[in-house]
Amino acid sequence: MSVVRLEVDGGIGTIRLDRPPMNALDSGVAADLRAAAVEATRNPAIRAVVLYGGEKVFAAGADIKQMAPMGYAEASAWVGDLNSTFEVVARIPKPVVAAVTGYALGGGLELALCADVRVFADNAKVGQPEILLGVIPGAGGTQRLPRLIGPGRAKDLIFSGRQVRADEAAEIGLADVVVPAAEVLDRAREIAGRYTAGPAMALAAAKQAVDDGSELALAEALRLEAALFAGLFATEDRRIGMESFLAHGPGKADFTGR
Repeated sequence: MSVVRLEVDGGIGTIRLDRPPMNALDSGVAADLRAAAVEATRNPAIRAVVLYGGEKVFAAGADIKQMAPMGYAEASAWVGDLNSTFEVVARIPKPVVAAVTGYALGGGLELALCADVRVFADNAKVGQPEILLGVIPGAGGTQRLPRLIGPGRAKDLIFSGRQVRADEAAEIGLADVVVPAAEVLDRAREIAGRYTAGPAMALAAAKQAVDDGSELALAEALRLEAALFAGLFATEDRRIGMESFLAHGPGKADFTGR
């Protein structure tokens, strides 16, 4: 039975982790998560994505029981697989919102970092506790976290392994929105829903421009942006958007996603 489900409703694909009690990440979760992310990418009925671990916990990290007996070769293969899975999630060419309740630790936080927007419950506790096990984050924590909150703050969390509550997460830019726990999924869906009627290819291009451009020198990033901009002139939505603007003003286009 799959421990990750993809549920589609109203243009939103919700990727739900369901491995009680703590959604620990093992090879089975990674395989199912990759399959769900691939389907969310391919399915044209899905226009935005929500990552969700349930009402009590997002994901408490890697399955240490599976990890503890590993040697170098096994650990290298395991973390490589998890890292590539998270890259598939991060590369979903649609807006992705993480709905974080309870714990998001280690690999759980690294998964949330793959999203474009993070909605935290007021009971959320997040962190990168790998240092307390004698290792470091291996699925994006040392790379995505400093790009989001800055290297100094990221080093504090990674060096100490401490857990951060929702209010501090908001202060340092790790959480975009904090709401009561009972409202997390609804708020995440509300944010994702803002984009379901938007121009899908332009949204994908915008995401690529920001994500890939941040890794390039400014001159290269500007060339990437210009190329993506020009490419959108081959889309139906560009025609619809500009014709609607000229006829009715901004914000009234009925996009097709093509």
